[in-house]
Amino acid sequence: MSITVFDDLDTLYKKAADTFADLSKKAIEKHGKFSVALSGGSSPKAIFKLLATEEYAQKIDWNKVFFFWVDERWVALDDEKSNAKMTFETLLDKVPVNKDQIFPMYKEGAEPEEYAKEYEAEIRNVLGDEGVFDFILLGMGDDGHTASLFPGEAILDEKEKWVDAYYLQPQEMFRITLTAPVINKAENILVVAFGESKKHALNEVLNGEYNPTLYPLQLIERKEGFQFFTDEKAKG
Repeated sequence: MSITVFDDLDTLYKKAADTFADLSKKAIEKHGKFSVALSGGSSPKAIFKLLATEEYAQKIDWNKVFFFWVDERWVALDDEKSNAKMTFETLLDKVPVNKDQIFPMYKEGAEPEEYAKEYEAEIRNVLGDEGVFDFILLGMGDDGHTASLFPGEAILDEKEKWVDAYYLQPQEMFRITLTAPVINKAENILVVAFGESKKHALNEVLNGEYNPTLYPLQLIERKEGFQFFTDEKAKG
C-alpha cells in the first residue's frame, strides 16, 4: 500500500490519469484487455476529462478497455444523478471505445436487486470466475463510505455476492454497488480522497481502530497494488 499526499489537485489528477494509462498498457500487454470499475463524483470527473484529452487518449488502446462501475444511484442513464451519464459526457463519448464493452449499472424496466445478479453475470462473462479487475477507482465520502458501502448498512457484511442492490433509507433511493469481496480481488485499487471535509474520516480509516461498520473504507484491504491519493488538507 502507498499513500501519496499532493500539494495541489491538478498534480493529483494528472498522476491518477498517468496511473490509468500505465496500468492499461501493462494489462493489455499481459492478457489483451484492461478491465476497470469507475466511481462517480467530482474527483473522477476531473480525471476522466484529462483522459479524454489528446495527450492521454492516444496512450490508451480504448478498444481493449472494458468499463464497469463501482456503484450507481438507481436512476435513468440520462438523469443528472447518474454516474454513468457523467462518465459518458466527460470520457466515453470522446474516445473510441467499443460500446459493447461498456456496462452501465442500470437497466430500464429492471428491478435493482434482479439487475445486480445480471450485472454480476456480466462481470463473470468478462473477467471469468476469478473476478479480478485490473483497476478499480474509488472515492471516500465524508462519513468514510466508499462505493455504496455506507455506514451501518447490512451490505457491509456481504461475503458471497459481487454486486448487490438495496434501498438506502437516508437517501430515499435504491443503490447498486460492487461489494467488498470483489473490490478486494482487484489487481490495482486507487482511492482518491481530499479536502478538509475528509480529514476526520481519513484519519479514522488509516489510523483508527478497525471498525468498518462506522468507516466502511476499512473493508478494502491495504495490500500491494492499493494506492491512496490525498492532499495536505485531508491528511493533516
